[in-house]
Amino acid sequence: MDQALLAKYDQRVPRYTSYPTAPHFGPAVGAADYRRWLKALDPALPLSLYVHVPFCDTLCWFCGCHTKIVQRYEPVAAYLQVLRREIALIADLLGDRRGVCHVHFGGGSPTILRPDDFTELFALLRGRFEFTPDADIAVEIDPRGLEDGTVHAMVAAGVNRASIGVQDLDPGVQCAVNRVQSLALTKRVADLLRQVGVGSINVDLMYGLPRQNVAGVLATVDATVESLAPERVCLFGYAHVPWMKSHQRMIDERALPGAEERFAQAMAVANRLRDLGYDWIGLDHFARPDDALARAARAGRLRRNFQGYTTDDAPARLGFGPSAIGALPEGYVQNMVPMHAYRGAVEAGEPPIARGVALSAGDRLRRAVIERLMCEQKVDLDDFGPDGAALAPALAKLTDMEADGLVRVAGHKIQVTAIGRPFVRTVCAVFDEYLDPGETRHARAV
Repeated sequence: MDQALLAKYDQRVPRYTSYPTAPHFGPAVGAADYRRWLKALDPALPLSLYVHVPFCDTLCWFCGCHTKIVQRYEPVAAYLQVLRREIALIADLLGDRRGVCHVHFGGGSPTILRPDDFTELFALLRGRFEFTPDADIAVEIDPRGLEDGTVHAMVAAGVNRASIGVQDLDPGVQCAVNRVQSLALTKRVADLLRQVGVGSINVDLMYGLPRQNVAGVLATVDATVESLAPERVCLFGYAHVPWMKSHQRMIDERALPGAEERFAQAMAVANRLRDLGYDWIGLDHFARPDDALARAARAGRLRRNFQGYTTDDAPARLGFGPSAIGALPEGYVQNMVPMHAYRGAVEAGEPPIARGVALSAGDRLRRAVIERLMCEQKVDLDDFGPDGAALAPALAKLTDMEADGLVRVAGHKIQVTAIGRPFVRTVCAVFDEYLDPGETRHARAV
């Protein structure tokens, strides 16, 4: 990649896991709106659930999640009491026992839960919702300190997909980000998951971390694929935002790779994974050709939400726990982040909504266009009728990108090229009415 092109297009732009993106949620949408939106949901349509567990026992310095470090289990147990009340509250508002086709446990570290607590929590979910027979049930896993009993509890509850955080296997990189995790430990957990019947294993890798280089990230990819044989790999670029996440100040900025090195790492990993037989999905996911994610991508059914690329096409996604985001036909809602505020709202019998955004017709249209670009690297505005064609003036913003070989534009059709694929978020940004080009809160495109 030419250094000038990299400097030109490696902009700070949203990840586009929603549109409008979370920084543009506001207090104009609150608990009353959420109550109304829940009651308007079609009872015949299945839901997607996200459950947030905001605790870890150690702090990874690269982390961008809403989490809290605990050394005792009592805060976790106390939180679960409130979480169960929130689940019951929302289920009561919905009324009928609604169908569920996707469940994702995120964090933090959901595997910090003790086996009995995981079992009890999942029993509540199954008691208040009707899971479809083929429901996709995923849990994010930190192998460090994971009890075998928790794995067995997960499988007994119906978990069929596990997402294992690996990031990087080089000991120097691990020390630089305070996440020391041996390959042997990770393999033991992956082997146990497969032995007890978890059919799909995802692995999270990162580039752009301190002390990383191309040779090191390729060594991590090779060892991970050989030892863990994951069905999916998610490759994330580290976003260094210490003004937002103060613990990232623990990272030595002098050890961070520059823009050219980051780009080289990302492309080296992508090419190696394709050489190892994975399909490149969207921007940063990779999947075996027979995996459901790869099949969805080939069929044009790939979707994108706050967990990244997914097969989840439920019309509504309900978020439980502090900071959790819900997506409904009318708009987005986000729960309160401070634990005391979240607890206070739930104990008062109110949905703990802090902010959100109601979608206009224009928002829905732009969201659909951006999602197609993120998922398929192409879009035809004419597919959206006259309203889509009305977005054609935005195509003028692609003139430089077309001249530089990042996109091809024919009429109202946009095709992102192989050169432009790493910058697809920058392409999407031309349709973003809310984005302030001067914003620094977003991660760089690569």
